[in-house]
Amino acid sequence: MIAKVLKLGTKAAWWATKRTARGYRTETNIALGIIGVAVAANEAYKAKQRATAMCGKIVVVMGGSRGLGLEIARQFGLGGAHLVLVARNEDELRSALGKLHAEGAIPNGAAAHIVVGDVSRQEDCEHAIASATKRFGRVDVLVNCAAIMQVAPFEDMTTEAFESAMKVNFFGALYATQAVLPQMLSRGSGSIVNIASVGGKIAVPHMLPYVASKFALVGFSEGLHAELRHKGIRVTTVCPGLMRTGAESGVKFAGNAEKEYAWFKFGAEAPLVSINARAAARKIFAATVAGKAEITITPQAWLGARAVGLAPNFSQQFAAAVNHLGLPAANGNRETTTGAEIEARQ
Repeated sequence: MIAKVLKLGTKAAWWATKRTARGYRTETNIALGIIGVAVAANEAYKAKQRATAMCGKIVVVMGGSRGLGLEIARQFGLGGAHLVLVARNEDELRSALGKLHAEGAIPNGAAAHIVVGDVSRQEDCEHAIASATKRFGRVDVLVNCAAIMQVAPFEDMTTEAFESAMKVNFFGALYATQAVLPQMLSRGSGSIVNIASVGGKIAVPHMLPYVASKFALVGFSEGLHAELRHKGIRVTTVCPGLMRTGAESGVKFAGNAEKEYAWFKFGAEAPLVSINARAAARKIFAATVAGKAEITITPQAWLGARAVGLAPNFSQQFAAAVNHLGLPAANGNRETTTGAEIEARQ
């Protein structure tokens, strides 16, 4: 009898435990479901905030008439920002406006403004910011994207190649930042986006003027972020890897120009190691909205930059091997020709 009671008690306890476990699992599932819905709703809210974060903002894009600069302008325009494009060529600026209008990135004529100017000239940068401020009342976001590049061995480079690269790639960003910073400081808000390069992290052979200027820009931008972060101004350093922008047509080549152009174009157009400009621009837009300090675009660029930091000696030996085995030798030719001119001859 006792054994029977114990057996029945054990069975009842087992069923009670099972029901309790079932109830616990049900409650757990309900709780997890509620958490999942809350997380999804929060992410949707954040996505909506990101999508509208630039609506009505005044965005100045230095070097915004073509290539990556134009794609960045497009992303901000689609986000509802008022655009100010700055470049040297008025025809290219007007063409850029036409493209943006056609894609719906400029909803009406009052939402865009162009300024003809050379970023290597401090007075032109000051004029661009003043013109944007006069038109729209303020500047919320400054994107420094203007850049030039020359490709050749160091022996085939002139001093002027280095000076020109520094004037456009580094001092252009410096001048524009100096011009816009006072109004941002007075408001306690604003964003400065410096388009540097993985060439500002990795010393790429045959591109030394560009590399030197981008190393300078990365250092300036990172230091500026540290100084302005707690004053309400976000500074984002962008280091893209290889991009498919079509910019090789405007790049200058010296030395064995045809061979220099061939390897450069191959790297810029290779789908497995490069990213198209529009995809890069979307990442830059998202980083600006998020107020990120720095982004490196493309996994290959990210890994390369980390490798240099972790193993600098090996990285430099590898670069030296690539230079020796894969790149054209110097031939004493310091005359430059553009990629477009080389294409026309082929």
